[in-house]
Amino acid sequence: MADKTEERPPNSIRAFINNVDNYTTKNIAKVLDSCVVGASLVDFGEAVEEEEEDRLQDEQPKIKDATFQIVGTVSSQTEEKCSFISEEYSHLKREELFHHLMKCDVIIYDINITQHADQIAEAQWAVSALHKEMDTFSGHKMFILVSTVMTWAMSKPADKDDPEIPFTDEHYRKRKAHPNFHDHIELEKLVVKLGKTKSSLFSTYVVASGLQYGMGEYMFHLFFKTSWVGEVSEVPIFGDGSNIIPTIHINDLAGIIQNVIDHKPKSQYVVAVDDSKNTMEDIIKAITLVLGPGKTQNVSKEEIYLIRELTQTNIDSLLVNLRIEALYLKENFNIQWVSEYGMVENIEQITEEYKQTRGLLPLRICILGPPAVGKSTIAERICKHYKLHHIKLKETITETLDNLESCIQTEDMENDEGEAQEFLDTLKENMNENEGRLDDQYVIRIMRDKLRTKPCMNQGFVLDGFPKTYELAKQLFTGDEEPEDLQSKHEKKIIPEFVFSVDATDDFLKKRVLNLPETVVEGTYYTPEQFPSHLARFRERNVEDQTVLNFFEDLEIHAEHLEITSNDDNEYLLVTEKICKKVGKPKNYRPISEEVEEEERRQAEQQLKKQAAQRAEAERREEEEAQQRDQRWGEWNQNLEEVRRQEHDLLESQSGPFRNYLMRDVMPTLTQGLIECCTIRPDDPIDFLAEYLLKNNPEA
Repeated sequence: MADKTEERPPNSIRAFINNVDNYTTKNIAKVLDSCVVGASLVDFGEAVEEEEEDRLQDEQPKIKDATFQIVGTVSSQTEEKCSFISEEYSHLKREELFHHLMKCDVIIYDINITQHADQIAEAQWAVSALHKEMDTFSGHKMFILVSTVMTWAMSKPADKDDPEIPFTDEHYRKRKAHPNFHDHIELEKLVVKLGKTKSSLFSTYVVASGLQYGMGEYMFHLFFKTSWVGEVSEVPIFGDGSNIIPTIHINDLAGIIQNVIDHKPKSQYVVAVDDSKNTMEDIIKAITLVLGPGKTQNVSKEEIYLIRELTQTNIDSLLVNLRIEALYLKENFNIQWVSEYGMVENIEQITEEYKQTRGLLPLRICILGPPAVGKSTIAERICKHYKLHHIKLKETITETLDNLESCIQTEDMENDEGEAQEFLDTLKENMNENEGRLDDQYVIRIMRDKLRTKPCMNQGFVLDGFPKTYELAKQLFTGDEEPEDLQSKHEKKIIPEFVFSVDATDDFLKKRVLNLPETVVEGTYYTPEQFPSHLARFRERNVEDQTVLNFFEDLEIHAEHLEITSNDDNEYLLVTEKICKKVGKPKNYRPISEEVEEEERRQAEQQLKKQAAQRAEAERREEEEAQQRDQRWGEWNQNLEEVRRQEHDLLESQSGPFRNYLMRDVMPTLTQGLIECCTIRPDDPIDFLAEYLLKNNPEA
């Protein structure tokens, strides 16, 4: 039943939406809740006569007072309630649902991408039941069915001589649905039919929506997520990617529904697509260029069926090839377009919506402190907790050199190959002149390029001990600009949000260096001879007025100071917990907290098992007959292995003829049958396969 009941506001239109907690319906509800009734009629006076303009002006005071009151069913009950929904219903019987429908002025049923098959049947029942009782209505009611352009998927070309001429709303009577969308087109026909009886009492409309995008994504979410996560070097395009996909921004779809409610159009069938003719390849390339690795790979169309995230409805929709235009809404509606020209044209905006809606915001952290204080230990734990990228100066320089050499060798470059070769030669020459070190200008360029990479811009990073001075920080994050002039600059996207200063006493640091393994100390400043002078230089740099921490203070980024007093692992665990508390929850897909808890539990179990094994080993060593038992055990295992080998040889010799028979007489037909089964996708695969075997190999 309803979670809350409110008094109906005066002059409001009560709108019912089914499954109002789903992607499509939730965004429609949110947009309608922010609109006033009749808003789409305002500013539409250019296309009407002067008398109509005067009438609209007279009605404007009423329009401003009229709002939408959204009510609806929910597919799953949650504690979190949407502020834009007045009443929510769940687990209603049809008598109860009909009672709520009768109290509404507008009934909106979405069957476009619903995963609940019962919603098509429910929509059919709802429109039929309302039509049957329309003589009892106290006022006019409107029924809007949000369907899909997949009911056009198998339509013959509008012009046989020119297949590239797109369909329009006028061709809707000739449309032919995709085989998996027959129920949708039958419901569309029923809705249109029932609205022709007494339209003054009960008007019905069908809005055939293109594939929806925007506000967090649904249909194209796979490609956005794959690009954002960055775990693959090339985002897949299924098939050749030349199929044209009709699309619509979810907020533009809501605007079209608002126009239908306000205008009560003469046409009962409205196509809702944007003004784009983007192919699957166009869309995926645009997504990965802005959000991902920038590269795509064509794979076989059949591989799309291996993606667990995609339902059959998703697959059918993504593989559709349909040219269709929404002429009626262009000529008759007043739409404030969010993305009139499609995804590719507005990909920057769509990508930003995706990240904001799903809370996929980068975390940028900088950890500073004296050498050997344990910055890398803390950074590694932070990166593991938040799934961030660990940025260390030495590793980043090595990675840059390797990438330049790899690109030159493979000749697979987006930039000029000569420019990359020149940069690589410059770096090597500079390192030779400075005994393996690079000048600051090259260090800054390498580090800035690293922070601007898609993984760092998407998930975020932890800067480990860099920059070391005020000047380096200024060059890295602001260039020639002063920190106070940076607010509108692009470089702001790479400036750390959180800065942590980890410190310890000099005596503690020197003792910690002495206890470090030789493999860690080798090739570093952590040798007993070099470390004291290295530590002294750090202390000198951080007693001046212009330190790295002063630079962040100028940007109003206040560092959190943390003290290390013990080399115990628990000390670093405590520091990590303090940092996580300051930074807050992860902003990515993965349930990081649960993963950390699971990892800690697994490690605890392993430790207990290890201790138990050690105790058992000590007890066994004390037993005088342990060696004899082990010897007898080995002999027994050897005999057992011989018996198993003999049994295996016997089975192999006996199964040879039967296996040859299967491979020769059965497997070819069976393999072909399985291929046919995957291609045709019958309702009963087992029955189909049996009939195929009998038909093609009855002797077997």
